[in-house]
Amino acid sequence: MKRQIAERSGRDGERRAALWLRAKGWSILAQRVKTPRGEIDLVAKRGKLVAFVEVKWRKTRAELDHAIDEYRLSRVAAAAEAIAHDYAQDGEDYRIDVILLAPGSFPRHIANAWQP
Repeated sequence: MKRQIAERSGRDGERRAALWLRAKGWSILAQRVKTPRGEIDLVAKRGKLVAFVEVKWRKTRAELDHAIDEYRLSRVAAAAEAIAHDYAQDGEDYRIDVILLAPGSFPRHIANAWQP
């Protein structure tokens, strides 16, 4: 039961993050993209930049400080590398972003969160 609630909360967070990105001028190219190396929550594009976005939803703002770490980011980066050619065309850049969400607070967008 807890897993189902977490899954529902995660999907809700991804939906909110997608709406927020659209409001900031991004187009959502894909959601919940599964690769052999992991899953990408959102693939977004603005201009010549493609962002592979990890979304984290937590019950409180304080929990957001511990929602993402280097291990999780490295998995997202590996998954993004596996599919980058499907979304970023020649001459376009791509990066790994994170959006952190909690009830009652604005989304926190960490651009270019992964820099190996």
